[in-house]
Amino acid sequence: MKHNVLFGPAGSPVNYKGAAYKAPKYISEEGLDSYEYQTPYGIRIGEKSAVTLKEESQKHDVLVSMHGPYYINLCAKDEDKLDKSIGYLISLARVGEWMGAYRLVFHPGAYMNRKPEKAMEISKTTVNRVFEELEAEGIEDFTFAPETTGKRAQLGNVREVVELCATFDHFEPTIDFAHVHARGRGFLNKKEDYNCIFSIIEDNLDIDRLHCHFTTIEYSQAGEVKHHTLDESDEYGPDIKDLLANLIDNGWKANIICETPERDLDALKMKKIYEDMI
Repeated sequence: MKHNVLFGPAGSPVNYKGAAYKAPKYISEEGLDSYEYQTPYGIRIGEKSAVTLKEESQKHDVLVSMHGPYYINLCAKDEDKLDKSIGYLISLARVGEWMGAYRLVFHPGAYMNRKPEKAMEISKTTVNRVFEELEAEGIEDFTFAPETTGKRAQLGNVREVVELCATFDHFEPTIDFAHVHARGRGFLNKKEDYNCIFSIIEDNLDIDRLHCHFTTIEYSQAGEVKHHTLDESDEYGPDIKDLLANLIDNGWKANIICETPERDLDALKMKKIYEDMI
């Protein structure tokens, strides 16, 4: 039986040597529950491989999500870049449908020296254009999952991500707790510090399972600098135990994708910590 909180790697396991679209069997045999397929520098997987990934994930009971290209910017100033961002999101939805990805993760964009309210206004217009094209193509089975971003110049604090998801159907959030921690210059230091995040979500959205990213993180005044391993928790925050304690106490269902450099190995450590706590 699956627990309320699932764990899996962002990308292929560290010591896995096979094709990424065949990774679910390896992940399942490790004892993990989920897998975020990565396409940060462009979507290159074809329909046949994507369908194979869907079949493998269903066979081995691994929940699949997909991370889109880093180039996406819903509020790009350049019209060509905006058009390309729309194209990336269309491709993400198309391939995600083949793959059976339950979430399509992407970074919303950057303020580009504009007021956050203006960046949000442009972003919503862009999303409406995406929906028009998806409808024209007959793509229906998708859930975009904008991610909280780690740098203060980027669109994507918790309230902004929740606002996007409250505005549109087929949208649910990805809460990257390391990004929230870095953007807030290190404010997630105890279990109760997570309450403000969960309160915003609960007040605005109805979510069955919260999609999450987690890693320990190094940050500067501007936000995110570098991801670190779970073994470096004494030097870098946040602490996974605080998050897990909050999830357990409040009965949250979540899928935690591990983004440390030791992705699947640290995901297993997270799962062990969780199982010892419940």
